[in-house]
Amino acid sequence: MEEFHKVRRLPPYVFEEVNKKKAAARARSVDIIDLGMGNPDLPTSKFVVDKMCEAIRDPRTHRYSTSKGIPGLRRAQAAYYERRFGVKLNPDTQIVVTLGSKEGFANMAQAITAPGDVVLCPNPTYPIHAFGFLMTGGTIRSIPACPDEDFLRAVDRAVRHSIPKPIAIILNYPSNPTAYEASLDFYREVVKFAREHEIIVLSDLAYSEIYFDGAPPPSVLEVEGAMDVAVEFTSMSKTFSMPGWRVGFAVGNERLIAALARVKSYLDYGAFTPIQVAATAALNAGDGPVKEVRDIYRHRRDVLVDSFGRAGWDVPPPSSTMFAWVPIPEAFRAMGSLEFSKLLIEKADVAVAPGIGFGEHGDDYVRIALVENEHRIRQAARNIRRFLASGGEAMQNVVPLAARR
Repeated sequence: MEEFHKVRRLPPYVFEEVNKKKAAARARSVDIIDLGMGNPDLPTSKFVVDKMCEAIRDPRTHRYSTSKGIPGLRRAQAAYYERRFGVKLNPDTQIVVTLGSKEGFANMAQAITAPGDVVLCPNPTYPIHAFGFLMTGGTIRSIPACPDEDFLRAVDRAVRHSIPKPIAIILNYPSNPTAYEASLDFYREVVKFAREHEIIVLSDLAYSEIYFDGAPPPSVLEVEGAMDVAVEFTSMSKTFSMPGWRVGFAVGNERLIAALARVKSYLDYGAFTPIQVAATAALNAGDGPVKEVRDIYRHRRDVLVDSFGRAGWDVPPPSSTMFAWVPIPEAFRAMGSLEFSKLLIEKADVAVAPGIGFGEHGDDYVRIALVENEHRIRQAARNIRRFLASGGEAMQNVVPLAARR
């Protein structure tokens, strides 16, 4: 039977191959140290859980919620943006609560994309940035992921040479998977260009609070005029260790927010009200709980960089996010990131995310997530050391990527 049209537009989900390998090993009772999926292991703060338990006892919260989010949560997000970025938002017209930033991006794509529309998307990047638009009939044109002059030149070339003209530029800083960070000066250039050419800017700021070494990452909405063209997406998944709660936000340009709210009104009734009440309490608690999470990830990063480096695999230290974007060791690079990731499970009992899953320009890398404690990270390093020490044996029976094409 022929595949459905939208399914045909999606490439094979490469992470599924790694997941199958991981599941098969665990079925044999192998202890796999999973540094692949960015699924936080830290518990949600007790006061947030307690707030949800309190709210859930009120039977009025058991009814349908509202697709754009309860007013108190939208006000809390507005207060956060003013406190953190100095950006004033109208909770009624410039904020929508989403079921995580992933759902927000996908439904924004539904709201603004017509078949054949061109969207400029970094490569490598988080998969929904591209696939959300592909599923709606859009066309993706890849641009560099690093926020520098090459990015700006690529955007300019795309606008001059793409027919039809691109409708949107996607930004993701701090970036998943690369951990690149953008400056306000970079955002100013993007906003200036977008306003001149009437292009939408969609910014994924999910890792705004997971930073380690420098100043807090800025918001594109801090730039004068950004509100004319931009919408920004944030998430409580990593910041507050609430991944399964599915709470995120889209904020910014009123016309775009209204379009997203209208699409969502046909698709969902919003998150369960007690979850939104608890999320409100988390946002209103200030930076204390967030700093604890940030400090844990910083320490894990330092352990990862040190222990893997001692094992013989140099890990560039990320200055933000909960990921390291790591070049595949030279001896294994020819096989590509998917085969290397599968080999790590087989030979080292360590799971990572293959870089090819984030775009073809990520195939020389793997993404390592800081989702295990320090003891487990050090154990992974010991396994990696043994794996690298027996590199010749590990390479046996492995067909290099170039030979398979």
